[in-house]
Amino acid sequence: MTLFERIQTLAKSRGENMQEAAIKSGLSKNLFYRWKSSEPKGADLKKVADHFGVSVDYLLGRTNTPQFTRKDERDVQKILTDMTEGLGNDSSLAYMKNGGEEIDEEDAELLRASLENVIRQSKLIAKQKFTPKKYRKNND
Repeated sequence: MTLFERIQTLAKSRGENMQEAAIKSGLSKNLFYRWKSSEPKGADLKKVADHFGVSVDYLLGRTNTPQFTRKDERDVQKILTDMTEGLGNDSSLAYMKNGGEEIDEEDAELLRASLENVIRQSKLIAKQKFTPKKYRKNND
């Protein structure tokens, strides 16, 4: 998904058109359309990310989780790799069905996807819990 498409999706989810979203972000009303053929400034991307409550990395397509940075994505993948490493060996309980036979590839992928979701949720909760109040978006 392109930057323009991501912004369009975010704006639509808020009931805004592209021009409204640009103005509410503190930008000129047609700037997003100009980004189709030119590179945006970092400061402008930050304004858009702040308006929608997402990361700049999400806007740029570097992560598919709106609140995650590129580093967060690497952390999730590292944790997932560490957790699943060796799950296919004979002594692993996680990849064994009743009777001691190894689970098939489809079930292994489902287990991996479930673990990834848990890791992502845990990371989001930790970010909310451990971000100092002065840096939180809402200043809860």
